[in-house]
Amino acid sequence: MQSAAQPIMQVATSSGSLLKKSFWTERVLSGLVTAFIVFDAVIHLMKPAPVVEAFARLGLPLRLAVTLGIIELVCVVLYVIPRTSILGAILLTGYLGGAVAIQMTTSKSLFGEILFPVYVGVMVWGGLYLRDDRVRTLIPWRR
Repeated sequence: MQSAAQPIMQVATSSGSLLKKSFWTERVLSGLVTAFIVFDAVIHLMKPAPVVEAFARLGLPLRLAVTLGIIELVCVVLYVIPRTSILGAILLTGYLGGAVAIQMTTSKSLFGEILFPVYVGVMVWGGLYLRDDRVRTLIPWRR
């Protein structure tokens, strides 16, 4: 009798461990994304010299910095609220897609600066995938 119960106990322990790892992975991914986007939004609002230089290098008028910062903050707020997290992720994906399009006009490295917003987008959806059953249902991971 004990030998039959032992594998069930191991499965339950493994499942609990997996859930714990998933929980912390989601927290780290979502936390990093949120921190990065909030930081990026704040520097757009403050307009320090590196932002001014980057806007000039990209050929963007500096007057757009505040608008872009506000858009980022709205998107990230929607992302961190569980009820609106999917909408926030969709809006962040659009924002990051625009960032890729703007970066494509530069001669920067493809796998560095140009695709960096794609990496952030993957983290946005990865964190959401781990924390939201609706996303896991919509996008099932199959072995």
